[in-house]
Amino acid sequence: MKSIQLLCVLMVCTTHIFAQRTDSVKVKELEEINILEQRYKNTIERLPLTQGTYLFGGKKSEVINLLGADANIAEKTPRQIFAKVPGVFVYDMDGTGNQTNISTRGLDPHRGWEFNIRADGILTNSDMYAYPASHFSLPMEAIQTIQLVRGTGSLQYGAQFGGMLNYIAKQPDTTKAFNFETINSIGSFGLVSTYNGISGKIGKLQYYGYYSRRHSDGYRTNSESDYSGEALGLIYQVSSKIKLKADFKHSKYLYQIPGPLTDSMFYANPRMSTRARNYFNPTIYVPSFTADFRLSARTRASFIASAVLGDRNSVTFDKPANIVDAIDPTTLQYANRQVDIDHFNSYTVEARLLHNYELGKVSSILVTGVQLMNNDLNRQQLGKGTTGSDFDISKTGDWVRDMHLKTKNFAIFAENRFAITSKFSVTPGIRVELGESDLSGKIAYYDANQLPTTITHKFPLLGLNANYQLSQSQNIYAGFAQAYRPVVFKDIIPSATYEKIDKNLKDAYGYNAEIGYKGNTEHWKWDISAFQIQYNNRMGMTYGTETDGDFYYLRTNIGNSHINGLEIFVQYDTRFSPKSTFSVFTSTAYMDARYEDASIRAGDKNVSVKGNKVESTPDWISRNGITFRYTKLSVTALYSYTANSYADALNTVKPSATGAVGLVPSYGLLDINATYRLTQSMMVKLNINNLTNEQYFTKRPAFYPGPAVWSSDGRSVNVSFAFKI
Repeated sequence: MKSIQLLCVLMVCTTHIFAQRTDSVKVKELEEINILEQRYKNTIERLPLTQGTYLFGGKKSEVINLLGADANIAEKTPRQIFAKVPGVFVYDMDGTGNQTNISTRGLDPHRGWEFNIRADGILTNSDMYAYPASHFSLPMEAIQTIQLVRGTGSLQYGAQFGGMLNYIAKQPDTTKAFNFETINSIGSFGLVSTYNGISGKIGKLQYYGYYSRRHSDGYRTNSESDYSGEALGLIYQVSSKIKLKADFKHSKYLYQIPGPLTDSMFYANPRMSTRARNYFNPTIYVPSFTADFRLSARTRASFIASAVLGDRNSVTFDKPANIVDAIDPTTLQYANRQVDIDHFNSYTVEARLLHNYELGKVSSILVTGVQLMNNDLNRQQLGKGTTGSDFDISKTGDWVRDMHLKTKNFAIFAENRFAITSKFSVTPGIRVELGESDLSGKIAYYDANQLPTTITHKFPLLGLNANYQLSQSQNIYAGFAQAYRPVVFKDIIPSATYEKIDKNLKDAYGYNAEIGYKGNTEHWKWDISAFQIQYNNRMGMTYGTETDGDFYYLRTNIGNSHINGLEIFVQYDTRFSPKSTFSVFTSTAYMDARYEDASIRAGDKNVSVKGNKVESTPDWISRNGITFRYTKLSVTALYSYTANSYADALNTVKPSATGAVGLVPSYGLLDINATYRLTQSMMVKLNINNLTNEQYFTKRPAFYPGPAVWSSDGRSVNVSFAFKI
């Protein structure tokens, strides 16, 4: 409460200063414009000091310009799209392009759930407090740029350790009443993809929309995928000071899950399947309304109301890789499958204000705002499904688990940039989170009284960023921001009667700290930084015994970890002739992620894992590329290396019989991507992915889609043709 009172007093006093002070310097705000000539050349940039009602100064950030990138856009290949972002760990769950499973700085990549994920500033995480994964799937053909702000930006967006990942869609063509774009792709493993978008401007009204479909037979047997996505948006410029926007996005896909593999299966045939009856099917709707206000030449405000609605459906024969899904000779039928459904009902309201002012002789920028969330995740699991082989989520009988996790959360934040001198600025900030999650429902095999019924989220989070401008094109930045990760549904639901849930579970919390040096000259661009993440109260499982001697497993906070690292991006550009350019870059990260005072279950005892490496965190991730451009042709060769990693906190090296634990071997991948611009409105792309046909896997997941080996794609080729009128 003291933090809230202090913040309120600060805001009132600051408002008083604004009211008393007249502008001594006239500020003229210009309309945003796109410089199309440069977008094909600069594929990686940094965010400006401010943008809209956001403040980015002193924070590590990247802007990926997809319009000029030589990359496999149709299948959303993350190692190519994020090639110039050091340390991006890619979890290849499937090669169909349905989800982007990435993380940075040693965090968990599962559906990007350590990030605050947004589309045009609209939150798309399914439920930030129950299941923070993003099941919403954008067609990458619709995206113009991707903004990434590392964890020190967590005070403004949400308290996630990973920071904010924002996909910015192509903007409406305001020079025409009607514009049409189509991008069509075909490729290996039955890939057929089409994207069709429209946009235009009529008077004060702008509009846009797209329809996208993609089909793939998949690299592995029984890994077929069908995706569709649509969007429609209207932008109305009420006046020079007020802009309103209504947007509706939808995505759904059906993915046939080919099943887990043991290590011996993988090395014998990485394309084989152990399941033919498993399916995954999320359907997500994201409606939103946005209002932007220019209150004065110095002040901007914004308001967003949005929702994430829909379902996550799966029907599976959910057994380890070494158990065969076969017809029972007595019943002449397969076993009944398991049906699981999550119903998402997540609502968010955000209001933000950015104000430029002067305090004495110090130029300052204040950004402040509030965020309200009201979420209800209804999780229905362990339904008795059919014995069939097609996608069918019908069931017989009641759900074994039918639970609601309802969350109400209020957050208020403020950051203020003080330009102490013309070269040096500091930005202190605070975010206060106040909320609680209430659990209700039934678990057929478990006493509901043994579950934690209410989890409170109360965090005052502090941060400080600093920036020193060495020259117009070079600066040193540093930042610190506290963060936390709520206890989520999977942490509090026991999977068996012999599991217990610690009623005093605590949210994970910690901080991000970074310092870096970035800049550019005529031929060089660089951004080199060191970071540390402290991640306390990690979730896990310990072993215990009752007074009568019976054993139990306890889901609880097992201890802390830290991640230290170095991120290096360096690029050299030169011009061979007026028509040809050459570019070479390295994007490399070193990470040392280790447990501190932590213990976990190992068989029938608890074992200290102090000093062990954090799972799924390779020491080295390095991507290195060469790009040659000649008039309308651009060709990029990219080599991506990922060092080995462990699948569990015990750092098990020898694979288990099921493939659930063991070392994840290192791998190196070579991609060749080319773009030829026939005219200003016609373009052809050729992508050769994994040229050397490396057989590899990226992770042994601890949960979905099952603890085991999951093969990534071998060599593939696809061609895309884009046309615009």
